Amino acid sequence: MIKTALITGASGGIGYELAKLFAADGINLVLVARSRGKLEAFASELKSIEAHVCALDLSQPDAPAEVFDFTQKKSLRIDYLVNNAGFGIRNSFDATDTGEILEMLHLNVTALTHLTRLFLPTMLEQKSGRILNVASTAAFQPGPWMTVYYATKAYVLSFSEALAHELKNTGVTVTTLCPGPTRTGFQQRAGAENIQLMKSKMMAVMDAQNVAQSGYQGMMSGKKVIVPGFINRMLAIGARVGPRDWSAAIAGSMNKNKP
Repeated sequence: MIKTALITGASGGIGYELAKLFAADGINLVLVARSRGKLEAFASELKSIEAHVCALDLSQPDAPAEVFDFTQKKSLRIDYLVNNAGFGIRNSFDATDTGEILEMLHLNVTALTHLTRLFLPTMLEQKSGRILNVASTAAFQPGPWMTVYYATKAYVLSFSEALAHELKNTGVTVTTLCPGPTRTGFQQRAGAENIQLMKSKMMAVMDAQNVAQSGYQGMMSGKKVIVPGFINRMLAIGARVGPRDWSAAIAGSMNKNKP
């Protein structure tokens, strides 16, 4: 039986690369993002599998339920759920628009949680399924100048690790992908193109393709947490065991614009 993967944020970056990996393995797709034009162009390139386009803005409260209804109307059973959609903002908290903060919280946290809750019961009934939630190395420490974004990714990691434990021995796995700096449209959307993190010689900025490959392989093997890149893994370990004040200070310095 041909399986189906639902991927949010599939029009570019890591989500786009993940979709190509699923398609290469003969897995049908439900592509979710705001841009219908980009999704339809991408779907037309995928000749060997079925690719369904669901153009919705997941930052809107009703969108997760609309995604679920879309799959129900098409009688699609989702075997793989990839919660990849998200965005960040680089600014001081007091200067960040309240509407953008709430939109970020809804997309990065609420939509991810809602979609997981909607699609999990069928996976449990089938005793089979894999969920990949995309967090960030930001999940491991507080992040001054990107305060809310870091907090949302900490939620994604904590939620996913706890759910993975709950689902032990059910046939359903939950994997959290925690990329470090990656070449995508994220930095431009966040206003973070010139921050120290992206310019530092110490940091190895990765390609979305390599990050997606790590996430895909880890999900398929049932790993709980994946941090692509040796330097990123070392920094994540350091952030977890080191004093929180130090972690916040380091992250804050990396999130400042490079002179």
